[in-house]
Amino acid sequence: MTDVARDEQPKGRGAGSDGPGLASGFGALVYLIKSDLYRYTGRITTVTFLKALLRIPGFRYSFLMRVAAYLRRRRLARHSLYYVSRIIMEHYQYKYGIMISPIPQVGSGLYINHCGGILVHDDAVIGRNCNISHGVTVGQANRGARKGCPTVGDNVYIGSGAVIIGNVKIGNNVAVGANSVVTTDIPDNAVVVGIPGKVISYKGSEGYVNRTDYDTIIGPS
Repeated sequence: MTDVARDEQPKGRGAGSDGPGLASGFGALVYLIKSDLYRYTGRITTVTFLKALLRIPGFRYSFLMRVAAYLRRRRLARHSLYYVSRIIMEHYQYKYGIMISPIPQVGSGLYINHCGGILVHDDAVIGRNCNISHGVTVGQANRGARKGCPTVGDNVYIGSGAVIIGNVKIGNNVAVGANSVVTTDIPDNAVVVGIPGKVISYKGSEGYVNRTDYDTIIGPS
């Protein structure tokens, strides 16, 4: 896992088909898998990858999601291997209770803390280094001023049972407390709790979102 050439790395970030700004080639796929692995283990080696794939349900699911998203954009694979990958994904969706399809834009360094009751809408956007806990919903509002789906920034921690609903923007380095319901925009570095969610401080997600320095190991995108 450590011998991927630097020139295969994705070329930039921001909203993109694989996650914020990542290219859709094989190099981008490898980058995403390595970044996810590092968030769980703090290491990027072949042995670590195999152990994580066998032992860590969150990483196993994100790996399958990344591969399926890659195959979905390949013209030939879209009508063959992609469907196989979706069947495997659907098995683990029911087994782990994680409903994140290959369609949403999910940035690098995804960390699924605990499985169960996790739902991310296909039109949602998830930034880099997002921590998602069990019972989290990132969903759509079907009417009203906030009709649409959320955009979640970088380095965001979403606590157990939290709900982010509608066309809202969650800033960078935000911590969303357990069982909060967020229906409005949240600024950078905020800590939000309650129903409805209210900002109680600007201490952000520091201490909750860790191991985000993988670019120093993988190489900058």
